[in-house]
Amino acid sequence: MTSRNPAIIIRSETDADVSIITEVTVAAFKTLEISNHTEQFIIEALRAAKALTLSLVAEIDGCVVGHIAFSPVTISDDTKHWYGLGSLSVLPEYQRKGVGKALIQEGLAQLKDLGAKGCCVVGHPDYYRKFGFENMPRLVLEGVPPEVFFSLSFDGHTPQGTVTFHEGFEADGPKVAPSGG
Repeated sequence: MTSRNPAIIIRSETDADVSIITEVTVAAFKTLEISNHTEQFIIEALRAAKALTLSLVAEIDGCVVGHIAFSPVTISDDTKHWYGLGSLSVLPEYQRKGVGKALIQEGLAQLKDLGAKGCCVVGHPDYYRKFGFENMPRLVLEGVPPEVFFSLSFDGHTPQGTVTFHEGFEADGPKVAPSGG
């Protein structure tokens, strides 16, 4: 058995990636106890609302093995140009192999290039701190324990207030087309 570190290619999603992104997302969160297993519906709702500022996939050997999404957040102190990371998905067999790290690093770099001032995420403390995310006591997400809510300022300014993620994060099932006209 040879140990090989295949090249990870990070690129923007295309229309052809939509169904595989759903599959990757479902697989990535399937056994995660703290998940409500709605992540794929959230991505779908954000895409439908055209609220995906960045939607990147990771490919290895031509196959999509990971996905990351960023969408705008609002902050009660009126700070602008902040984004939420969510969700980050990597197929279980590719986890702990640098795919998530590559997606986060490229996503944050692209956000900065777009003029973003910062990014928020709900996630595992040991993981997101490696990327510079930290708990900011004066920045809160209602209903979320502060120890799993992290922020990363790109310009040194720390907002103060309540963060609100896009309403797409409330999606809990497949999007149903409205009836009638």
